[in-house]
Amino acid sequence: MKFTKYSKYVPDPAGEMSMEDLLSALSDYLLQSGFQNPYMGFYEMQQGEHTMEDLRKAIEQALESGALDDMLDMDSERIEEMLNEIKAQGKMDELIDQIIQRMEQENFINVDRPFENPYENSDPSSVGGQTGQAQDQVKFEVTDKGLDFLGYRTLRDLLASLGKSSFGRHDTRDLATGVETSGAAKQYEFGDALNLDITATLSSAIQREGLTVPLNIEYSDLQVHQCEYQSSCATVVMLDCSHSMILYGEDRFTPAKKVAMALSQLIRTQYPGDSLSLVLFHDSAEELPISQLARVKVGPYYTNTREGLRVAQRILQRQRKDMKQIVMITDGKPSALTLEDGRIYKNAFGLDPLVVSKTLEEVSRCKRSGILINTFMLASDFGLVQFVQKVSEMCRGKAYFTTPERLGEYVLMDYMSRKMKTIH
Repeated sequence: MKFTKYSKYVPDPAGEMSMEDLLSALSDYLLQSGFQNPYMGFYEMQQGEHTMEDLRKAIEQALESGALDDMLDMDSERIEEMLNEIKAQGKMDELIDQIIQRMEQENFINVDRPFENPYENSDPSSVGGQTGQAQDQVKFEVTDKGLDFLGYRTLRDLLASLGKSSFGRHDTRDLATGVETSGAAKQYEFGDALNLDITATLSSAIQREGLTVPLNIEYSDLQVHQCEYQSSCATVVMLDCSHSMILYGEDRFTPAKKVAMALSQLIRTQYPGDSLSLVLFHDSAEELPISQLARVKVGPYYTNTREGLRVAQRILQRQRKDMKQIVMITDGKPSALTLEDGRIYKNAFGLDPLVVSKTLEEVSRCKRSGILINTFMLASDFGLVQFVQKVSEMCRGKAYFTTPERLGEYVLMDYMSRKMKTIH
């Protein structure tokens, strides 16, 4: 005779919690841009990496801040009781270790463990041949899977804040042949998609020959459906990563990184015919793979807007799209210039006439090439406002004064609404 034995349910928070919700709770830490110590030198920040000790602290802070309510399908009072019990038993470190192990197993992080020599340490209290201090210095990085999820979650949160909006391909008032019908039929021409309008085709043949059997259909009788022409767009995000993006008591760079990641996710999933590139500009400028964006920290102190525009133009010239645009996110006026001999001229005081004139020359080249420039300002500096107004006048773009909290809404709304306009 079979028996079923029941025992008290013992929750396993590390095994039952949602890794996606945990990653969302840790997103600010995983995408940090140096704001924790804004006065640290640039090269110190670039050399700094995520350590396991930092990750442990971030997870503990997330657990104690109430984020566990979203990660576990349990009553909040039961979760609080469970956490208090874990702390009382001194098992918090063990729980965090289990969480980190699961994050690694599910390929959200890669842990860079140094070579372990079993003969170096004979202390039986050490784990894996390493002391606790050595373990704390182990480095890790977020995997592409983790970054992709962070981009998806950011996009979902931003779209939710926008409410119901047009979300899909880019419609224009021009008509083309395709699968989805949205207009009257037209006579088939060579090169059209053979999406036949059967009714119109038969009607044409009957009008010509009358109602006879068999019905002779000629080439001129062929009628095809029309659909709205779907425009394509090449976009370059020009992201200011000068040191001012984390100064003055506000982290402006991390929200900007999140917006670029969300825009990348939007294009990849909803607008596959579009392209997105990333240009970072500071003392100079360089193109960066969009997949590396989350790992970037702020750069040197000056703002070489002209060099950023030059790099963006080179990227867009390689693209064959209906529309080409630059989305520039900045919090400072141009203050640097790359000279013909490669030296960098810098002047952060006021609007330097040489820097501004050379930068506006580059804006003029963008206009002649049909490249639209939309600027998203994260500061209200008088010099920046003056410069951006001039850029908008020259290239018929738009200028948005926004905050890090609202930046994503402005960028995504502008991107999606622009595709509803006719491309000439």
